[in-house]
Amino acid sequence: MASNWNVCGVCDSLEIAKPSVVWCSECDEGLCAECDKHHTVSRASRTHNSIHINEYNKLPSEISHNCLKHNEKFQIYCRKHDCPCCRRCVIETHNDCKDITAIDDIIKDVKSSNALNNIELMLMEVAENLEKIIKDRKDNLASLKDQKGKIEIEIQQKRIKINTHLDQLQEDLLIELNTIEEIERNKIKNLLTSLGKKKKEIKEYKTTLSNIKQYASELQTFLAIRQIENNVFNEEFFLETLSTSTSLGRIVLSLEDDDSFFQTISNFKSIGQIDV
Repeated sequence: MASNWNVCGVCDSLEIAKPSVVWCSECDEGLCAECDKHHTVSRASRTHNSIHINEYNKLPSEISHNCLKHNEKFQIYCRKHDCPCCRRCVIETHNDCKDITAIDDIIKDVKSSNALNNIELMLMEVAENLEKIIKDRKDNLASLKDQKGKIEIEIQQKRIKINTHLDQLQEDLLIELNTIEEIERNKIKNLLTSLGKKKKEIKEYKTTLSNIKQYASELQTFLAIRQIENNVFNEEFFLETLSTSTSLGRIVLSLEDDDSFFQTISNFKSIGQIDV
């Protein structure tokens, strides 16, 4: 997206500051209301597609029609290096590349392409998987408290059967329970925080994609697809990695009895152990 989108490009060249009301992607500049009238009827620009400046402002700011290195418009697409090129890029870097195509041919009908549809499907799938994982983690988080309560009752029942010599051991075991439960709660909370950020990112990608479909030019759409696709692949890889890690393992707290406890009550060292 251009940095001077809010100023009429024609007027600005005449050192007149007037706000733009529309954006012409072919001219790559904003136009005020008066200049837009001339632009609409001019033979050279009457076929250009302009959008309201507010709609243009919804497009991702990082999308640019120009090469960042040479500040010239993209004209060629190099299939070998999978990248758009300006005139100078072709001369300096891609002169020996055989499989190059005019970018106008590449971006034709890009909004109805399988690439855009595939990204939308991927976003939906990633969003659904995120929702499932978040629900599972929240359910586990809630169950930890119930499990902790049940174990506390077990510990208290065991405590009734023994004398005051168990006071210190009971305190030690409760501390262990609280510590482990807190550690596991923090693990899930941290994962939920990370998943929440991913969910927000996916929502932003979906909003961006929706705005692109409605308001972006073919070139903007093409460039945005590549960027969003990379982001979605990263999100998908994150979920795949997460699914094979131990982070999604069901955390269940339980109390493991010491079978020898009641037989050698005078020599016991522990009345149980908190397992995850």
